[in-house]
Amino acid sequence: MLPSHLFNLPFIIFFCFSIAKNHSPTPPNPTWEYKATSSPMMMAGFKYWEDCILNLDMEAMWLIPDVSSEWESAGETRGHKVRFSRDPQGQPYLTQTEMRAVAEITVRRHFASEIDADMLCVLAELESDRQLLATRHNEKTKDSTVGIMQILPKTAMWLHSEQGYCAYEVSDEKHLYRPFENVYFAAAYLKCLSEFGEIERGEEFVVRAYKGGTKKATHKSTMHFWKRYLSVKETYTNRKPFDGGGLLSHPTALTVAPLPAKGAPSEYWNLRTSHEDMEDMWTHPEILKEWSTKSSGKLGKVRFSLDSKKRPYLSRVEVRAVAEIILLRHFASRKVKVTVLCALAEVASRCFVNGIGGRVGLMGIDFPTASWLHNELGYKAYDIESVDDLCKPFVSMYFGAAYLAWLSEYEGREQTPQFVVQAYLGGPKSANSQDKGPLWLKFEEALRNYGEVTRDSGSCSIL
Repeated sequence: MLPSHLFNLPFIIFFCFSIAKNHSPTPPNPTWEYKATSSPMMMAGFKYWEDCILNLDMEAMWLIPDVSSEWESAGETRGHKVRFSRDPQGQPYLTQTEMRAVAEITVRRHFASEIDADMLCVLAELESDRQLLATRHNEKTKDSTVGIMQILPKTAMWLHSEQGYCAYEVSDEKHLYRPFENVYFAAAYLKCLSEFGEIERGEEFVVRAYKGGTKKATHKSTMHFWKRYLSVKETYTNRKPFDGGGLLSHPTALTVAPLPAKGAPSEYWNLRTSHEDMEDMWTHPEILKEWSTKSSGKLGKVRFSLDSKKRPYLSRVEVRAVAEIILLRHFASRKVKVTVLCALAEVASRCFVNGIGGRVGLMGIDFPTASWLHNELGYKAYDIESVDDLCKPFVSMYFGAAYLAWLSEYEGREQTPQFVVQAYLGGPKSANSQDKGPLWLKFEEALRNYGEVTRDSGSCSIL
């Protein structure tokens, strides 16, 4: 959900036959079962890392000692473009050090360490031998899997539009050849598989389902892949994880600190909310009625509600109260509707305090966007120093409202309700002001939970 000006990068350039130097003495096996295609859209080639990743991602890579050491040994210089390694056939690939770095940055930034970075590395070895342009075509289904992690484009689209994993766009299949995008959607898919059927799944199920789908997770056809996985994994399990000190503390490295453990003290409202905000909550008549069953008095600690997996969430009464307080105090002149913020919270996070999927916090607002709103646009009512701050309901609601207000006047003109909602949930570049996509339909359904029905108007009648 970063503002559009932060995504102003050139399109990926694809495959060329000029051979660059190797960073590693062990290139991928050129006889692997996939092939890197040379279709017209790839003719230009992957030459430099900077051609296909954000500047912030590049900075995060340089901050990892093993990566910077490997690159410098290969003659690369910080501040200059870094070439991809290539195999004898000229195909660009990631070294094991680079692959591990991409996996760990992705996990720390977007999945709060819920996904095993080693699992991503091993699957990359098995699926593509870490080749960026690897493509495997299934003659039976007529589908093709692409990139390092061999992601199916329609799976990435499903994760993006239906499951809320919107850190990267998937409007064009070419985006899936970029290393960070490819690994991000692979990690998101692994996360979904680990909770398939609302049951906590083991490593074997997840790995075999990743290869053959959930219906073949226990079928003999995926057993060989599981055995190969275990064999390759042995080369990773004894490796020490990268030291995250520089990566996690550097101001330009976008990272996600682990969220509080289940049952930790921060599962109380009081420890994630300022004294002033708690007083405003207690003076809200509906909250007073609801919280009277949770706390014996105004000074008592109030627990968050927990679902069956012990994840803290806000009731609709609590969501509405937080939205009303934030809007009355900070956005009275902007005319943002309470019901709109409440419905967005349901769609973006299902009202979970820590967020869900790839979205952080109650409003699903990401750290870079919140930082930009704070530092560049002057929304400073709440400080934001780390992603943990976005797991505080009032902070998340405040920056969610600020982003919504900014989108309502995107590109200097009043935008339609459909555009604003779809831009909030999927980014302004993927929002169409005319089409009512699946995100808008989900929003309409959530809006009804708060007694609001949208009107078919060309202006922002919901704002």
